[in-house]
Amino acid sequence: MTEPAGPTPPSPYPLGLRLGGRRVVVVGGGAVATRRVPALLDAGADVLLVSPELTPALRAHVDAGRLHWEPRRFAPGDLDGAWLVQVAVDDRAAAAAVSAAAAERRIFCVRADDRTAASAWTPAVTRHGPVTVAVLGGGDPRRAMATRDAIRALLGRKGPLLTPAVEEGAPLNTGGRVALVGAGPGDPELITVKGWRLLTEAEVVVADRLVPGLLLDELRPDVELVDASKIPYGPSRAQEEINRILVDRARAGKVVVRLKGGDPYVFGRGGEELLACAEAGVPVTVVPGVTSAIAVPEVAGVPVTHRGVAHEFTVVSGHLAPDAPASLVRWEALAGLRGTLVILMGLKNLAAISATLIANGRPADTPAAVIQEGTTAAQRTLRSTLGTVAADVEAAALRPPAIVVVGDVVHTLTSTILA
Repeated sequence: MTEPAGPTPPSPYPLGLRLGGRRVVVVGGGAVATRRVPALLDAGADVLLVSPELTPALRAHVDAGRLHWEPRRFAPGDLDGAWLVQVAVDDRAAAAAVSAAAAERRIFCVRADDRTAASAWTPAVTRHGPVTVAVLGGGDPRRAMATRDAIRALLGRKGPLLTPAVEEGAPLNTGGRVALVGAGPGDPELITVKGWRLLTEAEVVVADRLVPGLLLDELRPDVELVDASKIPYGPSRAQEEINRILVDRARAGKVVVRLKGGDPYVFGRGGEELLACAEAGVPVTVVPGVTSAIAVPEVAGVPVTHRGVAHEFTVVSGHLAPDAPASLVRWEALAGLRGTLVILMGLKNLAAISATLIANGRPADTPAAVIQEGTTAAQRTLRSTLGTVAADVEAAALRPPAIVVVGDVVHTLTSTILA
């Protein structure tokens, strides 16, 4: 005898939350929190993160003053004044305790460990300019992600919108492989179409600190996220360990995306990772990315070349001081160039770099600009001269990541940027 089916659970009520300036509590500091926090920050939420430990990517948000961090285990009082709580831990007992505390205070709670026990769900989201599309798959994350991806493809397509069939199965996998994907300088919409497509197929994503956080928010929930953040002068995962992860996951039959800020080969160590995979017999696809060396000055109104002003531009790394024995940059030769000099990772050594260029003939009154976190909502631009730029950066409390541009192109356009 067949028993009657139980009652159909009620459908969720879709709602867009305006979180600007409102407290949101995130419990947990691992991979799930790393994926969820950027969207909350993008929504303007006042984020309180409670966790004994953090990933390097989350610590970067803390160091930049974007959120508040309590380095300890959760206490019910953490929810006082909160509008929403996201539980990003896999300890079911700990998650249940947070959920119970939220229920007592009538605060909606999202749980990464158990959707059925949560009072709110995070939808599969895609963003296209001012349009945000959120899809709830009736409790089936794969269905939601597949539908979201089909909608994103439609939004990005030119011409009439045709409704494609929605695949609900597992991502395409014809064997283990690695894709080195450039994510662009910070704006999530600057990733290439091919890069985004490979990201939707990924089963493992190995991400650097500078990749756009909103791209991580769009990953399927079953994707393994490896935080390979390299915070300047702070904690880092050895390059050898990153290479090992790429090879091991691909050999296990996984589709692996190595997601890197900017372009994989512009000071991104993409070449080292390709060689490691090639030596291990792992097939690799390289997807170029929009490099910050050109894009960041561009959005700040600084063209790296301009007719009648600069016919050349040089991109160098400033992570080593000019007098460092390991430095491969001939700063004395660069001082004699008339074109544009773009310096990446040079904020720490900017005083020494400026002094070296001036000592070797570059005029102290040469225009200079520093752009912090270019192409993002946190972008800041400082215009100065080579002789004073280091002191001006310190006075303005600019921080990495930042691009330094030296040359007459700094003054060729106005500081007003057209959208």
